[in-house]
Amino acid sequence: MNFSVASYNIHRCAGLDRRVDLERIADVLKEVDADLVGIQEVLRPQADALAERLEMELAMGPTAKRNGLPYGNAVLSRLPIHGSQTFDLSWASREPRGGIRLDLAMNGVLLHLFNVHFGLKVRERADQVRMLVRDHILHEDLTGPRIVIGDLNEWFPGPVGRLLRRELHGPRIRRTHPAPLPIFPLDRIYWDRHLVSDGFRVHRSRLARVASDHLPVVARLRIASAPV
Repeated sequence: MNFSVASYNIHRCAGLDRRVDLERIADVLKEVDADLVGIQEVLRPQADALAERLEMELAMGPTAKRNGLPYGNAVLSRLPIHGSQTFDLSWASREPRGGIRLDLAMNGVLLHLFNVHFGLKVRERADQVRMLVRDHILHEDLTGPRIVIGDLNEWFPGPVGRLLRRELHGPRIRRTHPAPLPIFPLDRIYWDRHLVSDGFRVHRSRLARVASDHLPVVARLRIASAPV
Protein backbone atom coordinates (compact mmCIF):
# COMPACT_ATOMS: atom_id res chain seq x y z
CA MET A 1 0.00 0.00 0.00
CA ASN A 2 1.29 3.43 -0.96
CA PHE A 3 0.92 6.42 1.31
CA SER A 4 2.05 10.02 1.13
CA VAL A 5 3.89 12.14 3.68
CA ALA A 6 4.29 15.92 3.66
CA SER A 7 6.16 18.49 5.73
CA TYR A 8 5.06 22.13 5.82
CA ASN A 9 6.19 25.08 7.92
CA ILE A 10 3.00 27.15 7.89
CA HIS A 11 4.52 30.23 9.62
CA ARG A 12 1.49 30.57 11.95
CA CYS A 13 -0.70 30.83 8.80
CA ALA A 14 0.91 34.20 8.02
CA GLY A 15 1.43 34.61 4.29
CA LEU A 16 3.92 36.71 2.40
CA ASP A 17 1.18 39.29 1.94
CA ARG A 18 1.17 39.59 5.78
CA ARG A 19 -2.34 38.17 6.04
CA VAL A 20 -3.03 35.47 8.60
CA ASP A 21 -5.25 33.15 6.58
CA LEU A 22 -5.93 29.66 7.90
CA GLU A 23 -8.30 28.85 5.04
CA ARG A 24 -5.51 29.46 2.56
CA ILE A 25 -3.21 27.03 4.40
CA ALA A 26 -6.05 24.49 4.44
CA ASP A 27 -6.45 24.91 0.69
CA VAL A 28 -2.72 24.31 0.13
CA LEU A 29 -2.95 21.13 2.21
CA LYS A 30 -5.95 20.02 0.14
CA GLU A 31 -3.80 20.50 -2.97
CA VAL A 32 -0.99 18.46 -1.39
CA ASP A 33 -3.48 15.71 -0.41
CA ALA A 34 -1.08 13.77 1.83
CA ASP A 35 -2.03 11.00 4.24
CA LEU A 36 0.40 12.30 6.88
CA VAL A 37 1.27 15.98 7.25
CA GLY A 38 3.90 17.32 9.63
CA ILE A 39 3.36 20.99 10.41
CA GLN A 40 5.76 23.39 12.07
CA GLU A 41 5.14 26.86 13.56
CA VAL A 42 1.49 26.25 14.37
CA LEU A 43 -0.71 27.44 17.24
CA ARG A 44 -2.99 24.87 18.87
CA PRO A 45 -6.25 26.52 17.73
CA GLN A 46 -4.90 26.61 14.16
CA ALA A 47 -3.98 22.92 14.32
CA ASP A 48 -7.44 22.07 15.65
CA ALA A 49 -9.11 24.05 12.86
CA LEU A 50 -6.96 22.47 10.13
CA ALA A 51 -7.69 18.97 11.43
CA GLU A 52 -11.42 19.72 11.38
CA ARG A 53 -11.38 21.18 7.86
CA LEU A 54 -9.30 18.35 6.45
CA GLU A 55 -11.11 15.64 8.45
CA MET A 56 -7.86 14.23 9.79
CA GLU A 57 -6.68 13.09 13.20
CA LEU A 58 -4.43 15.50 15.08
CA ALA A 59 -1.46 15.12 17.41
CA MET A 60 0.05 18.32 18.81
CA GLY A 61 3.62 18.69 20.05
CA PRO A 62 4.00 22.14 21.61
CA THR A 63 7.46 23.54 22.26
CA ALA A 64 6.45 26.91 23.73
CA LYS A 65 3.55 29.29 24.20
CA ARG A 66 2.69 32.27 22.02
CA ASN A 67 0.15 34.73 23.40
CA GLY A 68 -0.72 32.12 26.01
CA LEU A 69 -1.44 29.42 23.40
CA PRO A 70 0.45 26.15 22.84
CA TYR A 71 2.76 26.58 19.84
CA GLY A 72 5.09 24.28 17.96
CA ASN A 73 4.73 21.14 15.85
CA ALA A 74 1.72 19.05 14.88
CA VAL A 75 0.85 16.06 12.72
CA LEU A 76 -2.36 15.56 10.75
CA SER A 77 -3.10 11.94 9.89
CA ARG A 78 -5.53 9.84 7.88
CA LEU A 79 -3.98 6.74 9.45
CA PRO A 80 -5.02 5.58 12.92
CA ILE A 81 -2.79 7.12 15.60
CA HIS A 82 -1.79 4.50 18.18
CA GLY A 83 0.29 6.84 20.30
CA SER A 84 2.20 10.11 20.34
CA GLN A 85 4.84 11.74 22.47
CA THR A 86 6.70 15.03 22.40
CA PHE A 87 10.40 15.41 23.05
CA ASP A 88 12.65 18.35 23.81
CA LEU A 89 15.52 19.38 21.53
CA SER A 90 16.19 22.79 23.09
CA TRP A 91 19.80 23.97 23.08
CA ALA A 92 21.34 26.29 25.69
CA SER A 93 19.41 29.57 25.87
CA ARG A 94 18.22 29.47 22.28
CA GLU A 95 14.56 29.39 21.22
CA PRO A 96 12.84 26.23 22.53
CA ARG A 97 12.85 23.44 19.94
CA GLY A 98 11.48 19.95 19.88
CA GLY A 99 9.63 17.26 18.03
CA ILE A 100 6.73 14.88 18.14
CA ARG A 101 6.74 11.14 17.49
CA LEU A 102 3.65 9.32 16.26
CA ASP A 103 3.08 5.58 16.15
CA LEU A 104 0.70 4.80 13.28
CA ALA A 105 -0.92 1.60 12.05
CA MET A 106 -1.07 0.66 8.37
CA ASN A 107 -1.98 -2.82 7.14
CA GLY A 108 -0.78 -4.41 10.35
CA VAL A 109 2.55 -2.56 10.32
CA LEU A 110 3.46 0.07 12.92
CA LEU A 111 5.05 3.20 11.45
CA HIS A 112 7.07 5.67 13.54
CA LEU A 113 6.88 9.26 12.30
CA PHE A 114 9.07 12.04 13.73
CA ASN A 115 8.21 15.68 13.02
CA VAL A 116 10.94 18.11 14.12
CA HIS A 117 11.96 21.75 13.90
CA PHE A 118 15.67 22.47 14.40
CA GLY A 119 17.42 25.70 15.41
CA LEU A 120 19.17 28.39 13.42
CA LYS A 121 22.79 27.91 14.56
CA VAL A 122 25.10 25.28 13.05
CA ARG A 123 26.28 23.90 16.42
CA GLU A 124 22.71 23.95 17.70
CA ARG A 125 21.47 21.85 14.77
CA ALA A 126 24.42 19.48 15.02
CA ASP A 127 23.61 18.73 18.66
CA GLN A 128 19.89 18.46 17.92
CA VAL A 129 20.33 15.90 15.15
CA ARG A 130 22.65 13.85 17.37
CA MET A 131 20.00 13.87 20.12
CA LEU A 132 17.30 12.94 17.61
CA VAL A 133 19.24 9.97 16.24
CA ARG A 134 20.69 8.70 19.53
CA ASP A 135 17.67 9.11 21.78
CA HIS A 136 14.75 8.69 19.40
CA ILE A 137 15.39 7.26 15.92
CA LEU A 138 17.57 4.45 17.29
CA HIS A 139 15.42 3.87 20.37
CA GLU A 140 15.18 0.17 21.22
CA ASP A 141 11.39 0.35 21.59
CA LEU A 142 10.87 1.10 17.88
CA THR A 143 9.64 -1.94 15.98
CA GLY A 144 8.50 -0.49 12.65
CA PRO A 145 9.75 1.66 9.77
CA ARG A 146 10.83 5.18 10.70
CA ILE A 147 10.19 8.46 8.89
CA VAL A 148 11.71 11.84 9.79
CA ILE A 149 10.16 15.03 8.47
CA GLY A 150 10.45 18.68 9.35
CA ASP A 151 12.03 22.08 8.99
CA LEU A 152 15.67 21.22 9.64
CA ASN A 153 16.89 24.80 9.06
CA GLU A 154 20.01 23.52 7.30
CA TRP A 155 20.67 26.21 4.72
CA PHE A 156 23.63 24.43 3.10
CA PRO A 157 24.89 20.80 3.17
CA GLY A 158 26.01 20.08 6.72
CA PRO A 159 25.95 17.76 9.73
CA VAL A 160 22.16 17.35 9.86
CA GLY A 161 21.84 15.79 6.43
CA ARG A 162 25.05 13.78 6.79
CA LEU A 163 24.04 12.16 10.08
CA LEU A 164 20.46 11.44 9.01
CA ARG A 165 21.70 9.80 5.80
CA ARG A 166 23.84 7.41 7.84
CA GLU A 167 20.66 5.93 9.31
CA LEU A 168 17.97 6.74 6.73
CA HIS A 169 17.37 7.25 3.02
CA GLY A 170 16.33 10.52 1.46
CA PRO A 171 15.97 12.23 -1.91
CA ARG A 172 18.23 14.84 -3.37
CA ILE A 173 17.51 17.94 -1.30
CA ARG A 174 15.22 20.50 -2.92
CA ARG A 175 14.90 24.23 -2.32
CA THR A 176 11.85 25.27 -0.30
CA HIS A 177 12.57 28.72 1.16
CA PRO A 178 11.67 31.50 0.55
CA ALA A 179 8.49 30.29 -1.09
CA PRO A 180 8.23 32.64 -4.11
CA LEU A 181 11.77 31.92 -5.32
CA PRO A 182 13.31 29.15 -3.20
CA ILE A 183 17.05 29.24 -2.51
CA PHE A 184 17.50 27.08 0.60
CA PRO A 185 16.56 23.39 1.18
CA LEU A 186 15.23 23.74 4.72
CA ASP A 187 12.37 21.22 4.60
CA ARG A 188 13.21 17.53 4.38
CA ILE A 189 11.82 13.98 4.47
CA TYR A 190 13.89 10.88 5.29
CA TRP A 191 12.82 7.22 5.59
CA ASP A 192 14.47 3.95 6.56
CA ARG A 193 15.38 0.93 4.43
CA HIS A 194 12.05 -0.82 5.02
CA LEU A 195 10.33 1.87 2.94
CA VAL A 196 10.61 2.58 -0.78
CA SER A 197 10.00 5.98 -2.36
CA ASP A 198 7.76 6.24 -5.41
CA GLY A 199 8.31 9.97 -5.77
CA PHE A 200 9.34 13.16 -4.02
CA ARG A 201 8.40 16.73 -4.90
CA VAL A 202 8.19 20.31 -3.73
CA HIS A 203 4.63 21.61 -3.99
CA ARG A 204 4.93 24.85 -5.97
CA SER A 205 1.36 25.95 -6.65
CA ARG A 206 0.49 29.62 -7.00
CA LEU A 207 -1.32 29.49 -3.66
CA ALA A 208 1.61 27.81 -1.88
CA ARG A 209 3.97 30.54 -3.04
CA VAL A 210 2.12 33.13 -0.96
CA ALA A 211 0.46 31.17 1.88
CA SER A 212 3.69 30.77 3.92
CA ASP A 213 7.38 31.58 3.62
CA HIS A 214 8.08 27.84 3.08
CA LEU A 215 6.88 25.45 0.39
CA PRO A 216 5.61 21.98 1.36
CA VAL A 217 7.59 18.85 0.46
CA VAL A 218 5.80 15.59 -0.33
CA ALA A 219 7.02 11.97 -0.59
CA ARG A 220 5.12 8.91 -1.78
CA LEU A 221 6.26 5.83 0.13
CA ARG A 222 5.42 2.16 0.40
CA ILE A 223 6.46 -0.60 2.75
CA ALA A 224 9.05 -2.89 1.19
CA SER A 225 9.70 -5.04 4.24
CA ALA A 226 9.10 -4.83 7.94
CA PRO A 227 11.84 -4.90 10.57
CA VAL A 228 12.39 -8.32 12.12
